[in-house]
Amino acid sequence: MRTRLTIAVWMIAMLAVAVVLSACSREAAGTESGKDGGLVFVEGGKMVNVRSNFYGKNVILSDYYISPYEVTQRQWREIMGNNPSYYQGEQLPVEMITWYDAVEYCNRRSMKEGLEPYYAIDRNHADPNNRSDNDTLKWTVTIREGANGYRLPTEAEWEYAASGGKKSKSRLYSGSNDADEVAWYWRNAGDHYLSGDWTWPAIENNRNRTQAVGGKKPNELGLYDMSGNVREWCWNWYEDGDGSAAAKSGSLRVVKGGGWIGDVSNGAISFRGKFEANGFGPDQGFRVVRSG
Repeated sequence: MRTRLTIAVWMIAMLAVAVVLSACSREAAGTESGKDGGLVFVEGGKMVNVRSNFYGKNVILSDYYISPYEVTQRQWREIMGNNPSYYQGEQLPVEMITWYDAVEYCNRRSMKEGLEPYYAIDRNHADPNNRSDNDTLKWTVTIREGANGYRLPTEAEWEYAASGGKKSKSRLYSGSNDADEVAWYWRNAGDHYLSGDWTWPAIENNRNRTQAVGGKKPNELGLYDMSGNVREWCWNWYEDGDGSAAAKSGSLRVVKGGGWIGDVSNGAISFRGKFEANGFGPDQGFRVVRSG
């Protein structure tokens, strides 16, 4: 009788362990991911990084999830069925992407995964809030409040995540004060480490290009390449000044994080890049977020 009781207790204990391990595995799958996997949880709050444009501002972020890597070409092809990138490679970040391409990807990925698309996209009526003289598309893109699908980060969300969220150590770049530890930029993104002044012939002769995602050190949250590889689209109009408030109109969208062509200064967390929504280039990509 005692033996049977002991075996029963042991089996119950093993079952409990299995349940816990399974739950941990599911949790990890949602927050720790492979290079084509899930998202990382970001606990919201006020900006901690003293170098950020949002430090000391009355900006309080809600919890959200963000992809640890820039969207890869493999991920893009699985959703969109093509690969527009100039530099081809499964684990290279997708590039040659317009802002419109990025929001369309978000919606299509949402639908494929059974989520409610975050954006309402009207291709037939020009956005009255788009003041650009060069944007020939001007799709009207609005937010579906409460939708749980994929979306672009706001500028504040991008800076907060790049800074390390509540774990931030107020570093200049995302994860380090030494750009070479965390960023691919014009000096280190080719065959040799370049010196001297930035010149396009030097970059071209050095065969600079995008690099596989996750090749440098992560930041405090386990996020990679937020200070260089490709520049990343954000939701906001650039015309909102320091980014502390969302502008309702403009002619340019915010891009963050520098890129393999850019100077090291462009990889600083606080640097505000800009690009017309219909613009694209071999150093222009994005990453996705979802609301918490």
